[in-house]
Amino acid sequence: MSLVRIATRGSALALAQSGQLGRRIEAALGVEVELVTVRTTGDRIQDRSLAKVGGKGLFVKEVEEALLEGRADLAVHSAKDLPAELAPGLGLAAIPARADCRDALIGRVGGTHLEGLPRGARVGTGSVRRKSQLLAHRPDLVIRPLRGNVDTRLRKLEEEGLDAVVLACAGLDRLSLEERIHERLDPSVLLPCAGQGTLAIEAREEGPLFEDLAALDDAAARFALTAERAFVGALSGDCHAPIAALAVVRPEGRVQLRGRVLATDGGRVVAVDASGAAHEALALGRGAAEEALGRGAEALIAKAREEALA
Repeated sequence: MSLVRIATRGSALALAQSGQLGRRIEAALGVEVELVTVRTTGDRIQDRSLAKVGGKGLFVKEVEEALLEGRADLAVHSAKDLPAELAPGLGLAAIPARADCRDALIGRVGGTHLEGLPRGARVGTGSVRRKSQLLAHRPDLVIRPLRGNVDTRLRKLEEEGLDAVVLACAGLDRLSLEERIHERLDPSVLLPCAGQGTLAIEAREEGPLFEDLAALDDAAARFALTAERAFVGALSGDCHAPIAALAVVRPEGRVQLRGRVLATDGGRVVAVDASGAAHEALALGRGAAEEALGRGAEALIAKAREEALA
């Protein structure tokens, strides 16, 4: 195969991510790459929350169809956008090394920090996970809904009179917008969502390309993503629910997983910590979820879904 077609969403961030990985694929496999832009349902719907129109899978369905129909050979996803189950016949061929998984605070004025925001400050985010954790840490904040691509969200910071917005560090870094970041928020305050900062290469499981792409796989990133996705999956989590998960692979080969399930107003937090051998990452994530469920996470998730669909 001399030409590899990469299916990607058409946003500036998706194109940047796919282009960056495409260059790595060219170097590793000795092929040429071509980007195939796919407009997803999630890209078309910008005026409603994901929870009310179908969830994160809206960013993936049409891309997977391009793979299954042979219009593309692989796809590059932000791992945090992947649904719990991939389409039959498709798999994650490679998980490259993770970028910065933290959330970024961007203020309307320079030097903005979370602790320095005034009481009643207006903070924009489209994520119930970010909203709930921000309120758990600063109940006085006013959280405003925010949708759109990175440029749109940054523009709304000014247009809607917000004091700050919260976005992913990795996306801003990949767009060379790191100078816009005023604070990289510590995970002890804002634990990221499963897969944040991680890219995933999806391809058809049959054929040599799937195996060849393993050259781009990073074992630590794959183990971490496996644990995080197992935690969310065992909770039946989706974009309705304020669920956070971060796994780190230690030098000795053990995975440390932190998970949180929150009330949407931040008033209650179920936090779990678990560790285990890297090759047991799947069981580790599921076990942590069972612990969270035993401590009341199911009721918090059900309540969040009820609120989202009201």
